[in-house]
Amino acid sequence: MEKYISNDFVNEVNRLIDSTNRIVITSHKNPDGDAVGSGLALYNYLKNKGKDARFILPDLMPQNLKWLPGVDEIVTYKTQTEEADKIIADAELLIMADFNSPTRMGDAVKSFDASAAKRVLIDHHPFPEIRTDVAYSRPEASSTSELVYELLTELEGTDVLDTTVATCIFTGIMTDTGCFNYNSSSPNVFRIIACLLESKIEKDQIIDHVFNHFSETRLRLLGFSLYKKMKVIPKYQTAYIWLTKKELEDFNNQQGDTEGLVNYPLTIDGINFSALFTEKDGLTKCSFRSRGSFPANKVAAERFSGGGHLNAAGGEFHKTIGKTIYYFEKVLPEYEQYLEK
Repeated sequence: MEKYISNDFVNEVNRLIDSTNRIVITSHKNPDGDAVGSGLALYNYLKNKGKDARFILPDLMPQNLKWLPGVDEIVTYKTQTEEADKIIADAELLIMADFNSPTRMGDAVKSFDASAAKRVLIDHHPFPEIRTDVAYSRPEASSTSELVYELLTELEGTDVLDTTVATCIFTGIMTDTGCFNYNSSSPNVFRIIACLLESKIEKDQIIDHVFNHFSETRLRLLGFSLYKKMKVIPKYQTAYIWLTKKELEDFNNQQGDTEGLVNYPLTIDGINFSALFTEKDGLTKCSFRSRGSFPANKVAAERFSGGGHLNAAGGEFHKTIGKTIYYFEKVLPEYEQYLEK
């Protein structure tokens, strides 16, 4: 298996863990499978070492991830603010996983900024903007969970992969690659998966939990979105879905219900760029996906105050959803050069 992680990073993280006890792990708002999986893998590893570890998420997590080992011990900043603030203030070490900008921390950012604790970043998004003492950033990786696997096995060998830790890492890699449909061309990813399978994880059960345990209203929202709210623009090989705040409320939208929705338009023959616009209070959240060489991250960064990977990115627009869509269609021609000929 190829080695990407540096000895200097591993040694420094090992020193920081050994010299501290109160350790806080955190990830980004609107957490997905990689955020939760990588964070819980670190959390369970540190608990196994006898550390006073806590995992704080900025807001609620999706229903289909609430079966993961250790999830009941996650502290949610949005609903447990006072407790979270005290934990952060007392922390000796902060480990930040799966995000590259302080803005991704939501309302929790002020508490983390005020902390005097040492900081470690583990992330696979490009161009990190977070103040850290030591960082491992590798955008070529499939997921942050892949990086966590590298770190933990360098620290302790494969014996660190008990079923609990291995389950969390597998979930993170599997969800961030869309069940190995993208960001998973490296043979290294599958060598890691083989190693995780040797740890006796229940692969089929994990996939069933993640993809087959949604609410009825989520399924109805999916049907409504594809039938009523999807627009296809063949000239620019683009399709997008837009959902107003009222429509989301009508379908009793819960955290994670729109996860993956942006991928569906890419299944249309000839479509290489897909967008999902969801209306929030005072802004529109934007998710982008693409295939081939179309730079979804370039659109996100240049037009929607965001960023991400070549084929998976996101951002936001501080206008109504109608004005956001108008703007999106207006700037599309500027990216025509990246379309397949």
